[in-house]
Amino acid sequence: MGRTLRHQIEEPLLRDDELDKLRARLASHVRGRTRLTEATVEVGGHVYRVTHPAAADALIDEEDFARDERLPYWAELWPSAVALARHISGENLAGRRVLELGCGVGLPAVVALASGARVTATDHYEAALDFVRYNARVNLEVQEPGVRLLDWHVHEAGGLGLFDLVLAADVLYEARNVPALAALIPALLAPGGEILLADPRRKNTPTFLEMMRERGFRSSTEEHVVLSGGREVLILVHRLRRCSFEATGRAGWGPFEEAP
Repeated sequence: MGRTLRHQIEEPLLRDDELDKLRARLASHVRGRTRLTEATVEVGGHVYRVTHPAAADALIDEEDFARDERLPYWAELWPSAVALARHISGENLAGRRVLELGCGVGLPAVVALASGARVTATDHYEAALDFVRYNARVNLEVQEPGVRLLDWHVHEAGGLGLFDLVLAADVLYEARNVPALAALIPALLAPGGEILLADPRRKNTPTFLEMMRERGFRSSTEEHVVLSGGREVLILVHRLRRCSFEATGRAGWGPFEEAP
């Protein structure tokens, strides 16, 4: 078992005024419909504590769904987020500009921040942004990522800037997300930038990968197995990067996939 990055829950950190205020905001987001709970996740030899709503289904809002089909997917700690966090824990992220799309409760963003990256966490729900800020402070003392609301379907980066690495965990659960993200992600990447997409083999993923190939990206894939709810879940982590003749000496193939 790895070491815990922060104090245990009964220790004095939770008397910190800012952290108390953040936790009060978390409670306001769940509106008494469910309680807050905490999961512990081992990543790269460290134990991260992740606070999240106990029952995501309790947060379903009929008005949100009627307006833009929003459901509170952000409130779960998904196996893909765990796989992505473990994957990036082995990367050299010091000083790299990293963006997480659909950060939810924020485990990959927190791990990237712990690895020295300059992190911006984004989500469609303001509640998710408060949870990622809280989880960063619990695990990393005073460190927090930058946070921004982002609607993938608007097709505007909204002044976010360019990033060396874009992270996304289980974002292709709806078919309409495929063209939206295929249009958005390339606009967020700095030259030489990469995408790490963790996915539990959603049926829409092959279509997304094909759309990215049509935009000049190539990919490689690694398998991760995550224990969730007493069962093993296979997660595929896809690394995508634009093809570069200069990088490979062969037009049309990037450094992460070998030509047949």
